[in-house]
This record gives sequence, structure tokens and C-alpha cells, in this order.
Amino acid sequence: MKNKEGDQPDAQASTHPLKGSNLTTVRGVNERLVLHLVRSHGKLTKADATRMTGLSANAVSVIFRALEADGLLLRCSPIRGRIGQPSVPMMLNPEARHYVGLKIGRRTFELVVVNFVGEVLAHRSEAHAYPTPAATKRFLSQHLATLVSSAGIAQHDIAAMNIAMPFELWSWVAEFGAPQQEMDAWRRFDPVAEFKDVVPWPITVENDGNAACRAELVFGPPETAQDFVYFFVGSFIGGGVVLNGSVFPGRSGNSGGFGPLRVPDEPGGDRLVDHASLVVLERMIVDQGGDPARDIPPEADDWDAVESCLQPWIRRAGRSLAHAIISSLAVIDFQAVVIDGAFPPAVRKRLVDEVERQLDRLDMQGITRPDIKPGHFGGIARALGAAAYQISTEYMIDQNTLLRQNPSTSGLPL
Repeated sequence: MKNKEGDQPDAQASTHPLKGSNLTTVRGVNERLVLHLVRSHGKLTKADATRMTGLSANAVSVIFRALEADGLLLRCSPIRGRIGQPSVPMMLNPEARHYVGLKIGRRTFELVVVNFVGEVLAHRSEAHAYPTPAATKRFLSQHLATLVSSAGIAQHDIAAMNIAMPFELWSWVAEFGAPQQEMDAWRRFDPVAEFKDVVPWPITVENDGNAACRAELVFGPPETAQDFVYFFVGSFIGGGVVLNGSVFPGRSGNSGGFGPLRVPDEPGGDRLVDHASLVVLERMIVDQGGDPARDIPPEADDWDAVESCLQPWIRRAGRSLAHAIISSLAVIDFQAVVIDGAFPPAVRKRLVDEVERQLDRLDMQGITRPDIKPGHFGGIARALGAAAYQISTEYMIDQNTLLRQNPSTSGLPL
């Protein structure tokens, strides 16, 4: 989903202050580190990797050869015109791994097949009034095999399937018109166990906000900010937190559950979820005699048909998000804020611009104003991020857990 052909490793090296170890016992960590840097920069020569990681030239050569032999890296065309032997950059092999991502959403199901660099090879989606476990399994059973086939790969080419879903689908059901009794079925539903007869690969489950954040981090353009907060506007507001260049899920996997954040002096509720959520826009459309399913379908390129509701909703959501950003910054000094959502790019841009305007009006004393940026993937972000889970956890460096997972390599008491 991104093209990094023009990336310049030298210019960006300072944004990834990751260092390796020349101890042979941490070869796996060093290989992850090299893959992480290649993903961040698009292409990397051995000299670049040696300089960035602090590893010896010999150690980097061994790692490059091993990763190439494993099919994870490909050689690019040699760089000529310099003194000495031509340098041969390495890049990720798009076909090295394939993953399936499933998003279970309050208004839609989505399935994607994604390769190692984030290209979506196949995509299926289905709208619904509300999700149930039975409807989810039916959607999966109906589309999974044909989805993989349409991606041009075999089932044995898939490494894993990962699921992005709200962790409490039974909450806030009245706000989006779902019957509590049917949604309570999710309390007892274990997707990993229930889908085993349909899915032939390992399955993991992640909060959908963290998944969308993961898509931005893994497959989006290189991000210079190592600490940023990510807001995703879906049926309800959610998102994720990035610390030290990695998604920080928290102890229960629900970091970035921004809905309960308090919003002052805003008619209609005192929580962020009461304003910066698409169910709010849906209610506004219904109040004017419209039909959200018809007027703002998930695949629509524009929402011009609901402009009379859209503009006041953007103002309301922008004000609320501005307050939420200040609250977040009071806890962690984030370098940037990324805003995305299940809406067309033009709506995303308008919302980001409105947040900037609202921040201009608020008291930000004691807080350093961060960069406010739009996300890059819109509605597909949650399914895409689900597919990115294994890439992030198996082939990238997570500085938040590295020492805890590898105490023998740190030389430090934990």
C-alpha cells in the first residue's frame, strides 16, 4: 500500500535510534532489527544497516544472507557511480508472507488478504445493522475460500488470520440500535475457538482501534514521531497509542479506548463518544428524514448528499477531539496526533482542519502542540491492521517489550 522506492536511508536514520548487539545469542533480535529498518526505509544497503544498528559489518552481512535465504529480502539493482564495489540495496520480498485480516465492526464485516508489504490482494465487505456471532461466522464461511483464491494464492501460502474487533461489542448497543439480548451473545463467544472449523491457520484477536493504529504504523509512510496518539472515528470513536515507535496495547489490550474521555461544555453528552462518532452523524441524518445506509454507504467516494448534517457534525467532532487531544497530551507528551476514520478522504481532511481550528481557540498552556496529521487508510484500516499483527509482532522491534521478553540479552536487571 505504500511505495518507498524514493526513501533515503541516510536522511531518516536519526529517526530510528535502534541499536543491535554483536552477541551471537541475540541473532533473532538483530534479524528483526534489520527487517524493521528495511521496512522503515524501503531499501537498505549493508553499509546503511551497519551504521544504523551499530552491528559489525560481518554481522550485518551474515544477517542479510540469512534473510535473503529465508526469502524475506530481495536484492535490488546495484548502486553504481561510487568509489569501490557497487552497493546492492536490499528490500522486503512482498511475497515472503501472506495474511488474512478480518474486521468485525458494528456496521460492517471486512476480509482482506495482504502480502508482506501491505498490498491488499483481495477484499470483501458486507454491511449490516449490527453484528452477531452467527452472522460473523456465516460471512467468514461464505467468503474466506473465494477471497484467498481471488488473491491468486493457495491456502497453504497464508501464515495466519488475525481478527480486529471491539472488545465489548455488547456495550453502547442502544446508541447504534442493536438489541441487547443478541449482542450479549458476544460475552460468551470465543472467536479463536469458534472459527477453528472454518479457518485452517493460527488465529489471534486484537482490539480494532489498536489494529487500525497498527496499520498506520506498519504500512503507512515512514513516521518520524516515535510517540503519537491515533484516533479512529468509526461507529464509535477509538484508536491506539504509539510509544517508542511501537503500538502500546496496554495490560488488557485496550489502550486507545478514547470513548469515555470527558468533553466539557458540549451539548449532547460529556464523553468523546457522544460527539466524535459516526452513530451521531447517523442520528442527525435520520432526524432530517434521511437514511444513513443509503446516504453514507461504506464504499462511497463522497458524502455530499448529507452536507447539511456533515458540516455541523465535523464542527462538533472537531471540538470534542481537540479537547481529547489536550487531555491526552497532559498525560504523555506526544509528538504527533493522527486522525483517521471510516469516511472518504475529503471528510478526513475537513475533520483534521477543524481540529486545528479548534486547538487554536483552546488554552494550551503547559502543553507542546503536536503535529496533527491525517491517517492514510480510512475504513479498511482495521482489517489491514489485523493482517499486520504477525508482521508487527514477529518481524519488527517493539522497544516497549524487548527487554522484558529478552532479559538475557540486555545485561540489565529487570
